[in-house]
Amino acid sequence: MRFKALSLQQPVANWVMEGKKTIETRKWTTKYRGDIVICSSKSPKIAPAGCALGLVELYHIEPMRKEHEKKACVKVYPRANSWFLRNVRCFEKPIPIKEQLGLFSLELNLRV
Repeated sequence: MRFKALSLQQPVANWVMEGKKTIETRKWTTKYRGDIVICSSKSPKIAPAGCALGLVELYHIEPMRKEHEKKACVKVYPRANSWFLRNVRCFEKPIPIKEQLGLFSLELNLRV
């Protein structure tokens, strides 16, 4: 199946998959809403790295505000947009992938 995917640095990818971080921030936006595969960027320091970790639902985007900071695990910064995430579903095992920048297409053999 083909999915939209987003690479995040560690430990941020783990925080999203643990439900600790429910808002991701980006300086750009997208009209896409729906499931996104969360991928961890390659890093030798925090595992798993270079893997697809699971699915989340992107359901809303708006300009970042002060009240988003706690759920975003980051302070407001210029041109930041808050990407609201819910419905976290972890894969049984991390799946090695070739990460890309931006919101990218990823082919995975999954049953969802």
